[in-house]
Amino acid sequence: MPIPPFVVALRELVGTHELWLPAVTAVVQKDDQILLTLRSDNGEWAPVTGILDPGEEPAVGAAREALEETGVVVSVDRLASVSSSPQVVHANGDLGVYLDLTFACTWVSGEARVADDENVDVRWWPVDALPPMADWLRERIADVRAGETAARFRR
Repeated sequence: MPIPPFVVALRELVGTHELWLPAVTAVVQKDDQILLTLRSDNGEWAPVTGILDPGEEPAVGAAREALEETGVVVSVDRLASVSSSPQVVHANGDLGVYLDLTFACTWVSGEARVADDENVDVRWWPVDALPPMADWLRERIADVRAGETAARFRR
């Protein structure tokens, strides 16, 4: 589901004005590969991302997003970083900035596939041959790949 119902309700009140929303990124690894999605809204490659539901535990949200978008079950292993996105202008004109919690995740089961209408392709990419993507998304992957036990945050 591209726009969560609670965001639709907020948009009825605030229109296209910028919203600050909590979100997660699930950087899913299997061996030396990263699972990426080709987004239907902007045609760009990205790790699994999504907005948290009200009251949803962030790690639970990361696992939910991975399953909903790619059909894979993941283990959410650790919080890798906390950051904010640049302002996003959605295709319908809505503005958003996302407080992102990036999680290091490991593939457990399932065949990677397009599992919703938010993506047009899903595939495993070798870590050393990732497709072009926004620098701020590459930073999230780098945060996970660093293997640190403490979460990174921008200062």
